[in-house]
Amino acid sequence: MKLVVQVKLLPTTEQATALEATLRACNAAACDVAQLARDVGCYRNYDLRRHVYQGIKTDYGLGAQAAQHVIKKVADAYATLTANLKAGRYGKPGSKRRSRVEANPVRFRWDAAQPYDRPNAVLAAGRSDGVDLDHRRPA
Repeated sequence: MKLVVQVKLLPTTEQATALEATLRACNAAACDVAQLARDVGCYRNYDLRRHVYQGIKTDYGLGAQAAQHVIKKVADAYATLTANLKAGRYGKPGSKRRSRVEANPVRFRWDAAQPYDRPNAVLAAGRSDGVDLDHRRPA
């Protein structure tokens, strides 16, 4: 049985800074992965992993699970974009709006949501278990 719980983080100033840096790194990585996916024409989750997984980990200092989440986030964004284009939500083929959407890669705001699950979440008493870039557990 899976239990989903919504929690409110009350981080210290130092923890908040580290979490924000991690969130920024994840979303910057997602933007780069989206650009590469557009350039290569590869939008599936597992196919994208072959192209970008190691680069995300080394270039952005993210852990394995965060890198997987970034790749999945990009793949899902392109799946949604494709469905919306197919449904005509960006106008008819050849329209100005649709052409603009089709020409540009998916972009992510610096504060866009990023999934944190148990191995990635801040746990008890100010202890960090692999959440942020500053306090990652050694491999």
